Amino acid sequence: MNETKESKIDYGIILSILLLSIISIATLFSTTYLIEGKGIRTTIMQIIWYVIGAIAIVVIMQFDSEQLWKLAPVAYGIGLLLLVLVLIFYDRPTAAFTGAKSWFKLGPLTFQPSEIMKIAFILMLARVVTKHNSEYEEHFPKADFLLFGKILLTSVFPLALILMQNDLGTTLVFMAIIGGIVLMSGITWKIILPIFAAAASIGGGLLFIVVYNRDVLLNFGFKSYQFARIDSWLNPYQDSADAAYQLIQSMKAIGSGKIFGKGFGVSEVYVPVRESDMIFSTIGENFGFVGSAALIFIYFLLIYQMIRICFDTKNEFYAYISTGVIMMILFHVLENVGMGIGMLPLTGIPLPFISQGGSALLGNMMGVGLVMSMRYHYRSYMFSEDESKFD
Repeated sequence: MNETKESKIDYGIILSILLLSIISIATLFSTTYLIEGKGIRTTIMQIIWYVIGAIAIVVIMQFDSEQLWKLAPVAYGIGLLLLVLVLIFYDRPTAAFTGAKSWFKLGPLTFQPSEIMKIAFILMLARVVTKHNSEYEEHFPKADFLLFGKILLTSVFPLALILMQNDLGTTLVFMAIIGGIVLMSGITWKIILPIFAAAASIGGGLLFIVVYNRDVLLNFGFKSYQFARIDSWLNPYQDSADAAYQLIQSMKAIGSGKIFGKGFGVSEVYVPVRESDMIFSTIGENFGFVGSAALIFIYFLLIYQMIRICFDTKNEFYAYISTGVIMMILFHVLENVGMGIGMLPLTGIPLPFISQGGSALLGNMMGVGLVMSMRYHYRSYMFSEDESKFD
């Protein structure tokens, strides 16, 4: 029995994205129009970006694994070029407000190239790991060290450029993508465990220095606003009028929503930058614990369906692509919700598919398009799992 391509579209993922889009549009309307009285422009722009994102999904779904394989280095190169250009032509007012040189100014719109670079980076890492594993069919220490070196070489340039933008949050997202693909790559635990232990030790050591001797880090280029975020995380009520104000207000708003929330568009707590980084505070205040839990459950369903597609189609190249996309979305959700309730430090990471921001939304939709392409082209590559022939 022949399957039509329509039957290979994953409607579960489409439903999840549709639900998230409804929540996003409703929450932004509640935040910017009903609560803050800023007008309806933000809501309309989010609808427009969702339409653009839907078109991006349809376009990306037309690319099969062989075409994506060939596209990966081109996309990676263009992404690196954009990261270099944004360091030169970044929007000065936005940089002055956020502290990060991460946005181009395009008329009335801003564009963050690192969000699109995430997708190009995932494609390139997936290609690097797949090609290496096709050349070394068995895993042994020398081959695994070589693979880890290839991953580091692919990662060092985008990471360095993003760090030069003073964008720590996006750097952490890239690290999460790298970590997920390394775990899936087949590298032995005898190599992975010491590396992760060393990374954890460095992170713990940096946190210790921040608390007890931060002047050392200032000499290495760390910024005072980064220390302020750590301080507000460890002790938010120490300086409630400055760095920790946003976090305290977010926790108050979410806590005041209680079980069922105060109702759509109802708010009694002011939260700065609520429409982007702190959008979860509106959901918590308007819809309470029940609404917040429902949102997290939709994210769970979306990620579960992505994992299921990966197991159903059994394609190594796509497995690494889906791993990168899943880690990108998962880290965004955990970090944004975590910082909103005070469990994690503030990093300026938006809530996927919900927060205001066209670049971030477009990047996430492109990631979804890559995963949906797996199912769409299943018949065309199910008998051709050796991606090394793509070269």
